[in-house]
Amino acid sequence: MTDHFLARARELDAADPLAAFRERFVIADPDVVYLDGNSLGRLPKATRERLHQVIDREWGVELIRGWDRWMTLAREVGDVLAGRVLEAEPGEVVLADSTSVNLYKLAVAACDARPGRGVIVTDDDNFPTDQYILQGLAAARGLELRVVRSDLDAGVSRDDVVAALDTDVALVSLSHVAYRSGAVADLAGITAAAHAVGALTLWDVSHSAGSIHVPLRSSGVDLAVGCTYKHLNGGPGAPAFLYVRTELQSALRQPIWGWFGQREQFDMAGSYQPAESVERFLVGTPPVLGGYGALEGARITAEAGIAAIAAKGAALGSYAIELVDRWLTGHSFALASPRDDERRGAHVTLHHPQAWQISQALRAAEVIPDFRTPDRLRIGFAPLYTRFTDVHTGFARLRDIMESGSYTAFPAERSRVT
Repeated sequence: MTDHFLARARELDAADPLAAFRERFVIADPDVVYLDGNSLGRLPKATRERLHQVIDREWGVELIRGWDRWMTLAREVGDVLAGRVLEAEPGEVVLADSTSVNLYKLAVAACDARPGRGVIVTDDDNFPTDQYILQGLAAARGLELRVVRSDLDAGVSRDDVVAALDTDVALVSLSHVAYRSGAVADLAGITAAAHAVGALTLWDVSHSAGSIHVPLRSSGVDLAVGCTYKHLNGGPGAPAFLYVRTELQSALRQPIWGWFGQREQFDMAGSYQPAESVERFLVGTPPVLGGYGALEGARITAEAGIAAIAAKGAALGSYAIELVDRWLTGHSFALASPRDDERRGAHVTLHHPQAWQISQALRAAEVIPDFRTPDRLRIGFAPLYTRFTDVHTGFARLRDIMESGSYTAFPAERSRVT
């Protein structure tokens, strides 16, 4: 049976329309099976070349004159993401700060735009930093944070969100793709339900941007945030982005008034007047080197096309689930992600009581997955450079680890420094 699955993996790789993109990434050790691109994407070769150019020519030679082009970098990246990676219009997306800071800025702006309403709705499996930001905002403003129970494997349901909605709700803030299971939320349905009670929506698209279709405009989404270092391959700590629907931009005022959000920035006026565009949601001087990393990552994703990326990501996940069903069912694994391709993002999560030990055994076998509590092995597929044969190799090594029981030699508990 192994030969059958391997032969099919080779056939799928041979027919893969995205196969050539793998050569455009740095693959330092071809023996390492990298299945964690949903945490940190690989380095595009174009990024390495562009950063050398920025350092040697722009910063090194032009010095401060480089700001003639750096000033518009945040908007340039945003416009690449808009329409070509996300379903948005140019002028609705801008590169800025971190996902956490952007979430705070937009959450405050949304609550201020709904005076008299005192409730924020989120779910209990939203990414932790999102929950912390909303908890802090609620505590500071005396608001109620209404937390919807979310299924760890199936994600948050529209019906459960609807049950939490009333005319006291100012904001609904959720993740499009659940970080733990990869479950895809009903973006359009939940947004429509929030609008029906007069609330605004703020979506975290960190695990969907660059991996699946993100229909912001057609779903009526008001606000969104996301990072660029996962599927967008922007590099470790690369700046994040935010989305504000055009119709809302002039009505919202974010809480951190910085000079990059000022209308006439270099007039150096003593009073703050926000820019008329999406730049009003900027704050301070942008990170230029990180911005170029984000730009090159966004460009390669846009070139490949999100439709092709999403199709391959679904196929990789489906193939992995087949291997789980055939090879791992006798080893106490349970699928902790939706089986339906339409309900699953670009990673598959497996539950196992010894998931931590297994994740460490895999790393020792040169397979890099991820671990998430409680007892979950998260396996990410990056369609631009992950091959079907990589998935086959990774799961074959996992099967061997389980059959030999070698994972039991690893510590049963995580070290605090990992």
